[in-house]
Amino acid sequence: MSKTDELDADAIRELLRTEGDGIKENTRHFNEERYERIEEVGSETHERYRSEARQVKEDAIERLPELVERTTAAVEDNGGTVYVADDAADARRYVRDVVDEDDAESVVKSKSMTTEEIELNEALDASGVDVWETDLGEFVVQIAEEGPSHIVGPSLHRTREDVTELFEREFDTDERLDTAEKLTAFARDYLGERIEDADVGITGANFVLADSGSIALVTNEGNARKCASVPDTHVAVAGLEKIIPSVGDLHPFAELISRAATGQHIPQYLSILTPPVDTPTVDFDAPDEAGFGGSDADREFHLVLVDNGRREMRDDDDLRETLYCIRCGACANSCANFQSVGGHAFGGETYTGGIATGWEAGVEGLDTAEEFNDLCTGCSRCVNACPVKIDIPWINTVVRDRINRGKDPGFEDLLVDGLVPDEETAGTPLRKRFFGNFETAAKLGSATAPLSNAVASAGPVRAAMESLLGIDARRDLPSFERTTLRDWASDREAAVTDPRRRVALYPDVYTNHVQTSRGKAAVRVLEALGCEVVVPDVGGSGRAPLSQGMIDTAERKAEAVGETLGDYVDRGYDVVVVEPSDLAMFDREYERLVDEDVHRTLSDNSFELFEYVYGLLENGADESVLTAGDGDGVAYHSHCQQRTLGLEPYTEAVLDRLGYDVLTSDVECCGMAGSFGYKTEFYELSMDVGETLADQFADAADERTVVASGTSCLEQLDSLLAPAPRHPIELVDPGA
Repeated sequence: MSKTDELDADAIRELLRTEGDGIKENTRHFNEERYERIEEVGSETHERYRSEARQVKEDAIERLPELVERTTAAVEDNGGTVYVADDAADARRYVRDVVDEDDAESVVKSKSMTTEEIELNEALDASGVDVWETDLGEFVVQIAEEGPSHIVGPSLHRTREDVTELFEREFDTDERLDTAEKLTAFARDYLGERIEDADVGITGANFVLADSGSIALVTNEGNARKCASVPDTHVAVAGLEKIIPSVGDLHPFAELISRAATGQHIPQYLSILTPPVDTPTVDFDAPDEAGFGGSDADREFHLVLVDNGRREMRDDDDLRETLYCIRCGACANSCANFQSVGGHAFGGETYTGGIATGWEAGVEGLDTAEEFNDLCTGCSRCVNACPVKIDIPWINTVVRDRINRGKDPGFEDLLVDGLVPDEETAGTPLRKRFFGNFETAAKLGSATAPLSNAVASAGPVRAAMESLLGIDARRDLPSFERTTLRDWASDREAAVTDPRRRVALYPDVYTNHVQTSRGKAAVRVLEALGCEVVVPDVGGSGRAPLSQGMIDTAERKAEAVGETLGDYVDRGYDVVVVEPSDLAMFDREYERLVDEDVHRTLSDNSFELFEYVYGLLENGADESVLTAGDGDGVAYHSHCQQRTLGLEPYTEAVLDRLGYDVLTSDVECCGMAGSFGYKTEFYELSMDVGETLADQFADAADERTVVASGTSCLEQLDSLLAPAPRHPIELVDPGA
């Protein structure tokens, strides 16, 4: 199936059916292999390479005009030509002129996303030139006349059986191509003949080295080197961002790129060429003659550096990081939604996966990015996967915000403007404003509960919500508590007179209005461990509006939270957070939303609940006051943001210390992701992602108590398993 023009439930359902299994198997394999390679090399060493690579990219993009000049001088000194193309049409025209001047009839290409971006194949084909992709995956999608489903593995969505059927049908082969070996051998021989006959070879460039004019090519098949050296004329097409200062800066990328992409130890082929290469041209019609016929034909080399929006991206503080991308696909492999639907849904005209939003917004425009931007849930699993530390969730959020602002005001704006306490402009979609202002709905829901719960669950109301807001009627809605956590806490007498520590327990919106039981358990556990606990009168962290791309609203909420909790910190309180996604806000997103001092104060003095309990126990608190496990089995799923922050082990350690037998899931995302799983077009995708977690816990659920740290995880597990899961703090609550 080709890339969808419009992402809807039917399109996603079809992709889940036709391509989901192949994409899932391959991306998860790459992701698991990546973890294994990082463990082998050591996380400290891996992080050092990531930091070095990031530094090189930051420096290179900052110095880009200078590096373009140096690259041009070096290539020209080597005997080649450099052309800086303003846009895709300009690049196509230049390459077409080179091909015409060579009277070329046949062109061979190695894998290049930039040539796909500028639609070079189509342009050459229209000029009557035969173009052959020599990367096996690209060859498959070329024959199938479909777009790539993955930056690194274009045909990941296809099974071996698919490709056998495709090749046997298209090439009418005499023998069955019913094994991977036969398929590969056929493609190698077929494409080898095209390479021998080609007049022009076109490659991309993973890196362009400004000091020498060399290009670095990373492949698994060695085909790029053949494309560069067999035909007399070599054209390399690369984005401006591929330039790095020197060969000395290549080392961290050589270490990282294959490990991040496919979990390989090192690239199969890392070729550094300084074209025009010195290799003599060859005559394949004279294989028995010395020097393959001893041709003395001149070699030509053209380096086409493509702008196509990149200079504007460089000047854009929020999109600039996209240019650091080395196109390894790790963000796609680590993304639960991508693992289910692949790049034919989670991608634009050229680029796929998490970073695709930045690329498509920069080179194509917001309309293209809008087609798939909502598939990013901001779970942050790509943050640690990216080898150059790009804050991909933030790029997706910024683009979402810009898409919202580009909408024309509609009738619904007349209804909600003035009623919703947000900072958004007219035109922001009604559903985004509903989910982004969930705190307001929660306050109203608690104030009128249980009537609000009964009304919201009524059939006609659910039908209206599905019709107007796109909230899938198959999802259970949250049930609001009449007595909020803060009201409950404010009515209690102080239980600790000589506190070990003073805690401000952050009442996130769900813990305060919906899942109050986990908040009450947290208070009792912390008090039992000798802490004075207060529940401040403070609003939502801004996570809900931020997830909808409502940055101004999130910023206002962040400033209010920062002021209130900062005051508690100044008075000697530690901030303890139940919901991991809110702690992630304080630690990461607040860096962009509040003053530096406020962010530093909250980041340094805020703790995830079990991280804090672990610290108390390690510093002498009496663990016997908590409810022990006595060998009871627990099946534990940690929150995606918790994993990104590296806080998952604390819950395991505390439960283990108290005698629980803990089975921890290795599933990185439950698929619910806040409002994502409620949306009609994403409901089935959300359940598909969640099935992996359900399968892992299906047997364990009969014998173990299922617990999860995050609100969304609890909701998803509640819909997938019985009995209902609990927050782990409720297990150890001495007052339960």
